[in-house]
Amino acid sequence: MLTLGLIINPLAGIGGRVGLKGSDGPDIVKEAFSRGAQCQSEIRTRLALEVLSEIKHKVKIITCPHSMGEDLVKALGFQYEVLTGLPEQEEPNQSTTQETSAKDTCAAAKQLLSKRVDIILFAGGDGTARDICSVVSDEIPVLGIPAGVKIHSAVYAVTPKAAGEVIAQLANGKLIDVKAHDVRDIDEDAFRNNIVRAKLYGEMRVPQAGQFIQSVKQGGVEVEELVLQDIAADIVQGMEDDILYFIGSGKTTLAVMDELNLENTLLGIDAVLNHQLLKNDVSEVDILSYLNEYSCRAIISIIGGQGHIIGRGNQQFSPEVLRLLGKENIRVISTKAKISALEGRPLIVDSGDNKLDEAFNGTIEVTTGYQDQIIYPVGF
Repeated sequence: MLTLGLIINPLAGIGGRVGLKGSDGPDIVKEAFSRGAQCQSEIRTRLALEVLSEIKHKVKIITCPHSMGEDLVKALGFQYEVLTGLPEQEEPNQSTTQETSAKDTCAAAKQLLSKRVDIILFAGGDGTARDICSVVSDEIPVLGIPAGVKIHSAVYAVTPKAAGEVIAQLANGKLIDVKAHDVRDIDEDAFRNNIVRAKLYGEMRVPQAGQFIQSVKQGGVEVEELVLQDIAADIVQGMEDDILYFIGSGKTTLAVMDELNLENTLLGIDAVLNHQLLKNDVSEVDILSYLNEYSCRAIISIIGGQGHIIGRGNQQFSPEVLRLLGKENIRVISTKAKISALEGRPLIVDSGDNKLDEAFNGTIEVTTGYQDQIIYPVGF
């Protein structure tokens, strides 16, 4: 089941139809309502979520109170959970005394991040994207439903329906590339004086539905050796100091050890710290000991043709180890050819503990090249 975080900025785009060039700030919102403006972001979010009407059983939504999400998902009949500690606000209007703000959006994003949702879907404009980026950065994928006046950021779907179609593909286990895109915003005061002054505020990672399929048709068969080198270069470049890395078994992870110029245990797990070999062929006991001493992460690959990421050739990652390590500290690497051969079947976690296996259910990011990731479903 896909766990979808949802944030609706109820005031996004409120000034657009009444010619105010934006909706930033309480004075602009008040003026917009005085001119007869109506909230549009919930309507646009409905267009996105209605695409999921036939697959509601595949999606759980974690969202904000009332007009920030709860009202809509409840009306549409989704399975949902409501975040706490946010404004208990009804539909905003000119008489509303408590309005949602950037602070509320940031608080919601922070909670969704802590809940490790698979992706955050949000409705708003560039200001909303800025707020979410300030919290989420590149930690988890996001996708925007365009609802603001200004849409200069590249983190939005082209239409609300397109946003829904991307989420549907994720829920249905389709291969989706994830790439970093700019979050930009302009100075609204300058814009009202016909001056476009845009500023880069950061990047967020956004699913790119359709790009994976297109690249296969255009690029042909992967040259495996070159792809493995690209994957290894990406992994090694991202290794952090004083973090202990468990490099899993198999030929794909062998490329990482080759990139580090370290001795490898092809059918075992090696421990690497600060780009140096700590120990070859570690056991479960070794891993548990290291977990008590270091901050640790694991680099694992997919068993070709089967799709297992846990439970085949890496039983050292026992249920106890996996609980201490955490899904968020496991990075999966694979060639796209190996992923394609699964023909949409999910990756498999077979730790021997059903409850733990279920905790891995959902999606996981797979590194498939240099700065190239996809989102792929995990089953058990």
